[in-house]
Amino acid sequence: MAERLISVAPMMDWTDRHDRFFLRLVTRHALLYTEMVTTGAVIHGDRRRLLGYDEAEHPVAVQLGGSEPSELAEAARIAEGFGYDEINLNVGCPSDRVQSGRFGACLMQEPDLVAACVEAMGKAVTVPVTVKCRIGVDDQDPEAALPAMAKSVREAGCKTLIVHARKAWLKGLSPKENRDVPPLDYPLVYRLKRDMPDMEIVINGGIPDLDASAEHLAHVDGVMLGRAAYQTPYVLAEADRRFYDPAAGIPTRAEILERFIPYVERELAAGTHLHAMTRHILGLYQGRPGARAFRRHISENAPRPDAGIEVLREALARVERGAASAPSSSLETLDA
Repeated sequence: MAERLISVAPMMDWTDRHDRFFLRLVTRHALLYTEMVTTGAVIHGDRRRLLGYDEAEHPVAVQLGGSEPSELAEAARIAEGFGYDEINLNVGCPSDRVQSGRFGACLMQEPDLVAACVEAMGKAVTVPVTVKCRIGVDDQDPEAALPAMAKSVREAGCKTLIVHARKAWLKGLSPKENRDVPPLDYPLVYRLKRDMPDMEIVINGGIPDLDASAEHLAHVDGVMLGRAAYQTPYVLAEADRRFYDPAAGIPTRAEILERFIPYVERELAAGTHLHAMTRHILGLYQGRPGARAFRRHISENAPRPDAGIEVLREALARVERGAASAPSSSLETLDA
């Protein structure tokens, strides 16, 4: 699946359907992932709310959390029925809630169980089943833990492993700290690809931009960006031209925002609150004149109960005024 060259990580509370629609306006080809959804929620909950998405989001993958093979198989069948392009199993989340449910990063300690889950999911669906994991947890030796996980899931039929190149510490670190404190070990992931050339290996963790992505792609098959793609989404603007289609255009920030407005209007009419959508776009102008005014106007006005599309239009006008009044030296790299 060529779209895995560049992908955007599943991130709880961030990569919801509004964020994914917005990111699809920035890049046409990068693979997008949902937030993790648990098997219990998918099987027993409001499936339309949990799994619904806009067709424009394709290619889009769903990430499942669970550790019971039969339940994961059922959840995968349901997700495939919604039309997702890939089913991904979470073997990397370190939160207490996930640990108590015996899934997420703690499954790094049970590669045979993960393999059983992958096998059951693979038999239930026709789309690819992939795994996203850490390099190890707690006192595990990553040099042994990561290859063991990779070999187990490969034998179960998984052809793609996404590796967050940090350990997860299940005791002593918060989920937030687990995204920053454990050191990154990119060379270990490179060696995994070298030793398992028949498996697609995607690297994740601390990757800031497309230049860094290109460096990683000399060693692995794909790169997954997380916080950089969310907090500074315009870093993805050149992804299509650089990695997929040399003739692809590069949208300006203003064009992205203008294309987002009809979606926002449609969702407002359906009862969605403006803040639920605009909270994802605050970093669009990061590093550009007017960015602070853009963020402030949206942050202060979008949460109002009566907030409407005028908030976005006013924010765009503010950033344009900021750009117009900026010194010419700071405008050299602004959108045309």
